[in-house]
Amino acid sequence: MLAAIRTQNLSKRYRLGSRSADSYRTLRESLMNAIGSPFRRRPATPSDDTTFWALKDVNVEVHPGEVVGLIGRNGAGKSTLLKVLSRVTEPTSGRVELRGRVGSLLEVGTGFHLELTGRENIFLNGSILGMSRREIARRFDEIVAFAEMDKFLDTPVKRYSSGMYVRLAFAIAAHLEPEILIIDEVLAVGDASFQRKCIGKTLEAARGGRTILLVSHQMDVVRRLCNRAVLLKQGEVVLQGAAEEVINQYLAEGAGRLLPGVVTDTSRVSPRGGNLDALVTSILCTGDPRTHGHPCTGGPLRVEVEVEARRPVRFNSFSVNLFDRNRTRLVSADTVTLGDESRLLDKGRHTLAVRIPSLHLRPGVYGLGVCLAQRPVTTFDNCETAGDLEVLAEPGREDEPKPYFDGAVACGIEWVS
Repeated sequence: MLAAIRTQNLSKRYRLGSRSADSYRTLRESLMNAIGSPFRRRPATPSDDTTFWALKDVNVEVHPGEVVGLIGRNGAGKSTLLKVLSRVTEPTSGRVELRGRVGSLLEVGTGFHLELTGRENIFLNGSILGMSRREIARRFDEIVAFAEMDKFLDTPVKRYSSGMYVRLAFAIAAHLEPEILIIDEVLAVGDASFQRKCIGKTLEAARGGRTILLVSHQMDVVRRLCNRAVLLKQGEVVLQGAAEEVINQYLAEGAGRLLPGVVTDTSRVSPRGGNLDALVTSILCTGDPRTHGHPCTGGPLRVEVEVEARRPVRFNSFSVNLFDRNRTRLVSADTVTLGDESRLLDKGRHTLAVRIPSLHLRPGVYGLGVCLAQRPVTTFDNCETAGDLEVLAEPGREDEPKPYFDGAVACGIEWVS
């Protein structure tokens, strides 16, 4: 079977500290360069210390009807690869083969003309995809209904919020039926309800035989949507294969053991979700004094984080999440359940702390994540892989028979008859 997407030794180099040698020039710059070139010294060949390889010898194949996730830390080259595949930027070397019409959702608002209305941009985007006006008009009502933006359809998109951009952009790309759909991490901007709609539409598109390549830092989304995944690191493919296998290696590289009473630096932990206007930079966990500060079954868990706010922000949700080895969420303790009142974080560093009075997880090692958000719209930092937290047996229960340790949750039980 011929691949819908194939890259062969694909590489992309950028110059550091100056304009890229292969960047676009204006007509005036090109003419002036041609006139003056006989009298100028030939520019020096870029040295290794002035260049940066965003992609290096990337070889990837995606077959028709596949949904493939592209994962990796920030700066791994994911977005650069999507831009090359979307013809937004040219590769330095290598080859790309695409079989089918390509629809792309890259940065929020890419492909929109800011002065045009939402209605006009639907027809503009359809034309860019090579569709006739009649084809676009046939799908127009479906696009508007999916985006839920009929009230703002005749408003210039320059007045749209980032969430409105995403709703309309996804609706256009999903309903105008390109054979290849390329999606960058844009769905994190949408609210939870719309994200569920997008996931459902993506699954529907995959079942219809369309090829999908997506970037996401949300591993649960990759698990749900993708049958294969590709892991990028420093511009190179380090692993590709079954989604679960690739995700497990990625998460194993990003997490470390959280020791009670020890401040753990999380500023470089990846993956991260959200706009990072308020970044969790460190975390401190303490548990039950009976187990020398270790969390234990039935005991308390206190989580203290240091947050660096890059601008003043308001939040109403600080959540502590615990996962099993399959990244199934077992605990989600969220302050938003205490009330919807928002707190203000001025620009600078702040300390936040929450306490779970009684942790009912069985003994074992669990992944811990924290999230800071203004529900239901904005996520500032979703640090899903802050580290591994060990939960010990409750004191006095160490010698209980093995069935006590089965399952994930320890709940009390008593006879009633």
